Amino acid sequence: METIDFTDLPREQLEHMAEAGARILECYRVLNKAGLNIVGEVLKGQGEFYELEHYPRDDVFDADTHSQYYYHAHRDGTGEHGHFHTFLRQPGMPEGTQPVPYSGEEPWPEGKDALSHLIAISMDAYGFPIGLFATNRWVTAEAWYKAEDVIRMLNQFNIDHAWPSWPVNIWMTAMMVLFRPQIEALLRQRDMVVADWMKAHPNVDVFEDRALELTGYQEINVESQIKAVIAALH
Repeated sequence: METIDFTDLPREQLEHMAEAGARILECYRVLNKAGLNIVGEVLKGQGEFYELEHYPRDDVFDADTHSQYYYHAHRDGTGEHGHFHTFLRQPGMPEGTQPVPYSGEEPWPEGKDALSHLIAISMDAYGFPIGLFATNRWVTAEAWYKAEDVIRMLNQFNIDHAWPSWPVNIWMTAMMVLFRPQIEALLRQRDMVVADWMKAHPNVDVFEDRALELTGYQEINVESQIKAVIAALH
């Protein structure tokens, strides 16, 4: 994935990114004062931590925006503790947004349940984000929308309530803004990887091919991202 030149971004977007960065740092500040972190907040009161289980158990869902996320772990040897998956459900999508045509045998969620995976956020053992990644359809059992439609969905993502943790929900919403350029690039890369895979494996249902799990990964650092944004603003 090409390096992003922040000086090419509109000033208004950079200002929104800077505001999001400040919100993230404020979340870290209030959590740190109590000896807490982002991941610990999601796991609190959930009992023993098991791989592949969703945390919190019923996911986090905003009924007004139809935004959703959960945390889990299953990628041993990657250097991460676990990761968040973020989604937007169909009623929260821009009007007229439809999944891509599909003629395979695997049933996709339909109607109000036709959710789209937005991006995944890798977390380290200390509860801080270390990477972003996009996935193939089978990983998250979503309906599949083209990258440009998913990019438009990013504007709608907002967890605007206090369960399971107000600072975590603020952090999650702000992460989608601060790292918007990288998320967009990963989604466009996702579609290119899938298209190339289809050409190379014409007799395989690409969306169900277990040989294709991740379509792209990008290391991230909140503090470095904020510094780059501020530098571009000046």
